[in-house]
Amino acid sequence: MNAMTEPLLFKQVIEGQERELVSFATHPTKYQHWSLNVEGDVARLKLDINEDGGIKPGYKLKLNSYDLGVDIELHDAINRIRFEHPSVKVVVFESGKEKIWCSGANIYMLGLSTHGWKVNFCKFTNETRNGLEDSSRHDGLKSIAAVTGACAGGGYELALACDRIVMVDDRSSTVSLPEVPLLGVLPGTGGLTRVTDKRKVRRDLADIFCTTSEGVRADRAKDWKLIDAFAKPQQFGALLATEIEALRARSTRAAGSKGIELTALKVLIDDAGYHYSVVDAQVDRATRIATITVKAPSAAIESTPETIEAAGANWYPLKLQRELDDAILNLRTNELEVGTWVIKTTGDAGQVMRMDEVLAKLKDHWLVKETTGALRRTLARIDVTSRSLIALVDAGSCFAGTFYELALACDRIYMLDLPDSPDAAPALQLSPANFGWFPAVNGLTRLQTRFCEDAATISQLEKLGDSQLRADQALEFGLVTLTPDDIDWDDEIRIMLEERASMSPDAMTGMEASLRFPGKETMETRVFGRLSAWQNWIFIRPNAVGEDGALKLFGTGKKAKFDWKRI
Repeated sequence: MNAMTEPLLFKQVIEGQERELVSFATHPTKYQHWSLNVEGDVARLKLDINEDGGIKPGYKLKLNSYDLGVDIELHDAINRIRFEHPSVKVVVFESGKEKIWCSGANIYMLGLSTHGWKVNFCKFTNETRNGLEDSSRHDGLKSIAAVTGACAGGGYELALACDRIVMVDDRSSTVSLPEVPLLGVLPGTGGLTRVTDKRKVRRDLADIFCTTSEGVRADRAKDWKLIDAFAKPQQFGALLATEIEALRARSTRAAGSKGIELTALKVLIDDAGYHYSVVDAQVDRATRIATITVKAPSAAIESTPETIEAAGANWYPLKLQRELDDAILNLRTNELEVGTWVIKTTGDAGQVMRMDEVLAKLKDHWLVKETTGALRRTLARIDVTSRSLIALVDAGSCFAGTFYELALACDRIYMLDLPDSPDAAPALQLSPANFGWFPAVNGLTRLQTRFCEDAATISQLEKLGDSQLRADQALEFGLVTLTPDDIDWDDEIRIMLEERASMSPDAMTGMEASLRFPGKETMETRVFGRLSAWQNWIFIRPNAVGEDGALKLFGTGKKAKFDWKRI
């Protein structure tokens, strides 16, 4: 499959049945809804949605409202700014329509969608917005929402993800989060949480804001901290220029760097799963298990700025990230019943450690920095995936450094013990990558998360250096869950996977989401916790999606009939 030729939604025969699959790969030449223009160190992303360009039939994307296809384009555009335009310091989000900036997620699309589609849509949308904040925080790519017109729901949530929000004061432009009064649901991609945690809006004012459907105009929005600045139409251009200049001064992105082309990914989709060059996702739909195998570099990777830039999208760490990210999105969206993911690695651990050495040595080079950031975001995507995640450290594994982060993202780690054949036994290795390169969405490293921020344990692990740890040592240090020997391995893994697959998927999702981020919370963990719990629950309640529910009746002129019992 090639992103230049395939549509975002396509049909394919899988195990004898025609299925509708989503592709997350696209290209600016295929965009229907966004235009990307780069002017020096400023990129302008203009939203001008094609009403007839919904990813699925049955609804029109009126009022600059979006669906999954719009967000797939946005995700692609931001990645292209990161890698193809490394000199860009500021991204400006604008509207191509008069009097409407973005009215948020298309309501008719939500009303027609399955529960799983709605929740996955919300999750992907929020990950893209989280990615904007991640790029600002770690890589210096700043963003500003230039609001000209009505900015509602998910549209305002996109603005909330930006570093700054400026608004035209034309007495008709407003910001709003109208999901509660209009639809009986929540601002599901972080609206509530960003209003309070990020913009520090007072709770009582946020209560009024989120229960008022008509929105708030510029002067009150500024007083309530919902926006940062506003100006009359005649002065709005000057205000925006001033804001861009201030963000430009805060950006740390390198001027004058020449980007690389993000060439189309190639993936073979067949009955057995999703197959890439260094990532392979085998899908067993009968047992509802996917086995994701990540291959180590087959040789030393390019290690100078010149050779890395020449390799471009084929540079191994970037290729790994892009393929793994695409595999995760494909499995999450297209394989809803495959509830257990087994993570495996294969290859030479030494090459993985040498890769980490290159990433460390050239950490300030723009392409290395962006690749590390992309890996950080992909690992975070694993963290918040509602699947049971099991890492198997077996013969031929190479869970070293960055690759060990894959295991740390899992709910359990099983490691094969070969006491009678120590030379053939798998080993774990730590590298600096495990001590700060890839913070999870809770702001901690995965080792800190695993050991509940026990500083003494983390210090002890840092002293291990790059020692090769066999099963008994890894177990002693708490780096793995269990270490069956070769006699028990097959049976123990089989029984564990069968037990996992037999349990309630709802209960597993709730348990896993609760256990993955112990200790203090961040804005991101609160967003995803609420998405997994509150939004998931509300989306199946009759008050929202029943025949007389608010979401179902939106636009019909009929009034929703609520079950008034509080639960």
